[in-house]
Amino acid sequence: MMGRDERPAAGPGPVVGAMEAAQGLQRELAGLGIACDVHAGHCLALVSVWSGLVVWTDGRAFRWRSGRDVIGRVVRDGLGWDACGRVEDLAGTAQRVAARYAELRRLAAFTEAAPSGWAPL
Repeated sequence: MMGRDERPAAGPGPVVGAMEAAQGLQRELAGLGIACDVHAGHCLALVSVWSGLVVWTDGRAFRWRSGRDVIGRVVRDGLGWDACGRVEDLAGTAQRVAARYAELRRLAAFTEAAPSGWAPL
């Protein structure tokens, strides 16, 4: 039982360190067959997945660009990122990152197969 002057801890539960969160996402992506690198510094960690796909974390949330602004759907938070995932839901976040990874790979294969001097609109 708490004393009169004691208060429960504020905040949304324990915060995982940025590097630990990034390594957790790396493990989840490896389970999906996606190799990636993890780097950390300045209270942030990043998971380098593919050209144009870097996932940043501060240990509380994951953030990356989804590319949706290319087709006119701009959904961004105050930091200018338009996709995010919860650290508590590594599997769900990994699935969303894997979907973006597959999309970028398809786009890369399409542009590599395009005739020289031609680019899609």
